[in-house]
Amino acid sequence: MSLSNLSHVISHLNNVNKARLALTSIPNTKLHLKLCLALQNDGLVSAVVRGGTRPPAPHQLLGIPAANDEKIGLEPVTQTNVADRRLWLGLKYWRTEPVLGKMQMVSTPKKRVTINLKGLRKVCQGYDAPFVRGLRSPGESLYVSTDKGIMEARECVEKKSGGMVLCRVENH
Repeated sequence: MSLSNLSHVISHLNNVNKARLALTSIPNTKLHLKLCLALQNDGLVSAVVRGGTRPPAPHQLLGIPAANDEKIGLEPVTQTNVADRRLWLGLKYWRTEPVLGKMQMVSTPKKRVTINLKGLRKVCQGYDAPFVRGLRSPGESLYVSTDKGIMEARECVEKKSGGMVLCRVENH
């Protein structure tokens, strides 16, 4: 798990939100894919599509199958193009404001912050835990890497698992 690459992705997403772009791409890794799928599951990102260096067709971002998809097909993954694979993210906006708010890292490559179930309960109730600020506003989210995948903190409390705290999202 490369947290330095994740910090680059988080700063990229913050810059994309400031620029109000509808589509962006990030490097395709397992960690980035799991985090983006968690963001999509929480309704902060509209679409997550694996692709190459060129953006996917608009109907693929919307998840609508087209009649000529079988003819065109997606570019197969080979040893020569595996480094060029990208994750394409469709970003959401509500009344000209980005749905995905400011993101910031909690764990860093030098200091990985882990939290147990008791600490996660405190954080979800709004209290501070060691190295983790409590969730005080309704739009805030905290993403935790567990053995069951990357989940939001409230979901971790429901499933009774702790893990390493990756990042915090403050929504508008």
